[in-house]
Amino acid sequence: MRARIYQPAKTAMQSGTAKTQGWVLEFAQGSAREVDPLMGWTSSGDTQTQVRLRFDTREAAEAYAISKGVEFDVVAPKARKPIIRQRGYGENFATDRKGAWTH
Repeated sequence: MRARIYQPAKTAMQSGTAKTQGWVLEFAQGSAREVDPLMGWTSSGDTQTQVRLRFDTREAAEAYAISKGVEFDVVAPKARKPIIRQRGYGENFATDRKGAWTH
């Protein structure tokens, strides 16, 4: 059984970086998926692909994998430059706004 340890990236639907600080241990797919002939649903007998463990640090995730005898690959995160806009969207609702509302 093989696993992947990674730090999740932010989703495209959020502007913040919530839930991206921790590390995730995710098991790789062990068997091929097959299509049910009656209903057409895709299924698999491998339930480990549904398991996703979260850890605070990379070292904790690695220690867990080693203690359970799980082979793992570590995927290093890409560094992101923080987007900090001075007086950005919040300027629309500021109480010390200098200009008049135009809408």
